Amino acid sequence: MPNDAIILEARDLTMRFGGLLAVSDFSAAFPRGSITGLIGPNGAGKTTCFNMITGFYKPTSGQVVFGGENVEGRPPHKLCRAGIARTFQNIRLFTNETVLENVMIGRHLRQKTSWLQTLVFTPASRREDREIRARCLELLDTVGLADLAGEKAASLPYGAQRRLEIARALATEPKFLLLDEPAAGMNPQESEDLMGFIRAIRDTFGLTILLIEHDMKVVMGICESLYVLDYGQTIAIGPPEAIRSDPKVITAYLGEEQAHA
Repeated sequence: MPNDAIILEARDLTMRFGGLLAVSDFSAAFPRGSITGLIGPNGAGKTTCFNMITGFYKPTSGQVVFGGENVEGRPPHKLCRAGIARTFQNIRLFTNETVLENVMIGRHLRQKTSWLQTLVFTPASRREDREIRARCLELLDTVGLADLAGEKAASLPYGAQRRLEIARALATEPKFLLLDEPAAGMNPQESEDLMGFIRAIRDTFGLTILLIEHDMKVVMGICESLYVLDYGQTIAIGPPEAIRSDPKVITAYLGEEQAHA
């Protein structure tokens, strides 16, 4: 019987690469509408967890349960269609395409007309193309990029490129959104703005968000709960206030100065 309060569960996810144990028995439950952080030092296994949840890696063992259904082993595009979307640590935009075209590429996952109808440009495909364009312009307005819709993605400043990547993910109509280091490369003001932005898209789109982040101000500022990994093992789970003072976390990751900042 599925627990409707929990949108996604990771159950004992384990990932081995040959003799290397990258992640061992990672278990987590994400309440609907929550913002959760996954933190830990470099090489702790955070991105490996993301890759298992989103279908880029097939776990050596364990399950991913989404909406009460075991989805472990499904390819990324099928998980995306089911409602699981992600961004990447290194921004992956179509740099030679416009801002609007990048978002439309994400939206085409929900396209109803066939490739053949699109190829011959039937009335139905033309109508749907207009609808996709209009919806994507709305998304760009929501993320503050509407004025840049016709610009090449490569020309955007770094913070705007991050927002564009998130807008493209939103275009797929996700229920569960994974953000891999969204504040990477941002200055303090951009990071501050990002916190408000993540809360806003959670509330506007009714999302559940899981993020990997090294910026402790962002993590402590927006996450309601945290999972801490070290060498592929979960060493702490709890609200930011408890994680901040956890001796194992201080030793493994935060350091005394950061933990008491």
